[in-house]
Amino acid sequence: MTAPRAFVLGHPIAHSRSPMLHGYWLERYGIAGSYEPVDVAPADLGAFFGSFRETGWTGGNVTVPHKLAVIGHLDRIDAAAAKLGAVNTIWREDGQLIGGNTDWLGFIGNLDELAPGWDREAGRAVVLGAGGAARAAAYALGERGLSVALCNRTASTAEELAAHFGGGMTGHPMDAVAGLLAEADLLVNTTSLGMLGKPPLDVDLSSLKPGATVYDVVYVPLETGLLKAARARGHRTVDGLGMLLHQAVDGFRHWFGQTPEVTRELRSLLIDDIRAKTPGA
Repeated sequence: MTAPRAFVLGHPIAHSRSPMLHGYWLERYGIAGSYEPVDVAPADLGAFFGSFRETGWTGGNVTVPHKLAVIGHLDRIDAAAAKLGAVNTIWREDGQLIGGNTDWLGFIGNLDELAPGWDREAGRAVVLGAGGAARAAAYALGERGLSVALCNRTASTAEELAAHFGGGMTGHPMDAVAGLLAEADLLVNTTSLGMLGKPPLDVDLSSLKPGATVYDVVYVPLETGLLKAARARGHRTVDGLGMLLHQAVDGFRHWFGQTPEVTRELRSLLIDDIRAKTPGA
């Protein structure tokens, strides 16, 4: 039997930490398989899928700029990918090539791990941003039954996203954040503000409900200015690294037949790599 082969597909792809992550699990569970970075330019995407089965791929991950473009090369996509408008995981099932989106699972899995019980009495969340990570957060929180206020510099983008998801979601300009925090059980930053090399995120936490949890999807640095300020006020905080780890679980299960565990050792491995390659992280 041929050993299963999986990939991470993008352009460029050299920066991806997914091979390290999946390589750790392959070794830990003693699985004879591989996970390989594949750099495919947009113009060559059709050729890649044209030889997919002959190449022997079991499936793989998809990153920028292909998360939308791959959909036309698949037999079907799951409900999350359809709602989020992007595919980040591909697998074979009953002779078909299926596309899914596990970003929302990564978002919520990380939150559940690092702030267990956060949703026991949570009803309202404020999400900053309206990009791909905000979509994943909004979808995940909606699945948990929370009402979500999406706040973005361009208010119309937040309003459009809220309308797309419906339910208890609303769109707001960034200057509405202070007023929304008083009722928030969860504050999430999905923007790049606060990331190493980016401007800081300027949010006044003084009105935030005392028992609220604060989550920043940024993980370089691991503790952003937002998380540092929240921790100083006594809030539970969640960094973004676990989102990368947890979104990978479902794909590994599909490709290699094993549901892997997100361990402290794995987390430490990635933190050490980030710090070694990113001065100031």
